[in-house]
Amino acid sequence: MKPMTSLKDIETLKIDGGRLLHSATHEEILSAATTDVYFLRTMDLLKNMNLDNSVVTAEVFARKSGVFCGIEEVKNILKDKDIEMWAVDEGETFEEKETLVRIKGAYRDFGVYETIILGSLASASGWASASKEIKEACQDKTFLCFGARHVHPAVAPVMERAAVVGGATGASCILAAKLMHIDASGTLPHAAMLIAGDTLDIAKVYDQIMPENHKRIVLVDTFKDEVEESIRIASVLKDRLFGIRLDTPSERGGVTPHLVRELRSKLDHAGFHHVKIFVSGGLTPDKIRSLSAAGADSFGVGSYISGASAIDMTMDIKEVSGKAVAKRGRLPGLIDNPKLKKIK
Repeated sequence: MKPMTSLKDIETLKIDGGRLLHSATHEEILSAATTDVYFLRTMDLLKNMNLDNSVVTAEVFARKSGVFCGIEEVKNILKDKDIEMWAVDEGETFEEKETLVRIKGAYRDFGVYETIILGSLASASGWASASKEIKEACQDKTFLCFGARHVHPAVAPVMERAAVVGGATGASCILAAKLMHIDASGTLPHAAMLIAGDTLDIAKVYDQIMPENHKRIVLVDTFKDEVEESIRIASVLKDRLFGIRLDTPSERGGVTPHLVRELRSKLDHAGFHHVKIFVSGGLTPDKIRSLSAAGADSFGVGSYISGASAIDMTMDIKEVSGKAVAKRGRLPGLIDNPKLKKIK
């Protein structure tokens, strides 16, 4: 698709009557079809004034601190544009109002992409920042991102990739893992146990058909008391059982520190010191701290990361034709940040 540069381009944008999903395609994003309409109106006005080729320098800053993420997509969005760009490294922490990206070039070459650039950075940085909070709560323990089910599938890989940038050990979303050149991580859902009718029955088959190097982790809260089921599974799988997963629903009180302590104690007394305890289900940093102290070894986190608010990003034009400018309330001219690196 040809990049949109004028309000007239909207008239030529046709929507396929057989379209199956509402999400934008890569081609639609790169053509600026997901931008705010007033940027096309701006381009029409600037063209009329012969100002659309003005060389400007724009800077992006955030409204609050966080972890920077999303710049790889921005680089690809502007890949073929005749611009210069500087940015903070992905995964770097930042403070409120810190300059995160600087773009210099003719306004017509990147102006219509402002909405798209800010959205890419805002969402990814919000998810990465929430993941960092989880990482800090876990300390030296690991956690996986299980958040794909909480967001639109079109952005699930973006979210889970951002979670890994923020500190997650892995991701459950297949496409996200592929994009990061890692293996997707996960155990078994309750659906497997419910259809099989017995956790031990499916655990035996799970053990039989998985590769030798696969870490066998069995979900134990579907039918029986979690401790009873864990001992039952461990007694059959023995050393081949890497861990058990607790995902007790909120209707039964969720996973509590006391449950984790009881399970750890009874596994140890039964001789299953090697069996790890994995916990998932509505986890927050505070819950992770208490469950970790009780003996949990690793965590699966979904909604805390996927439901994190985007970090509000702003793009300001700071120079026009080499002259420092700013709207009221902002400082004119470039705001330096030693963490900025030239990337284009």
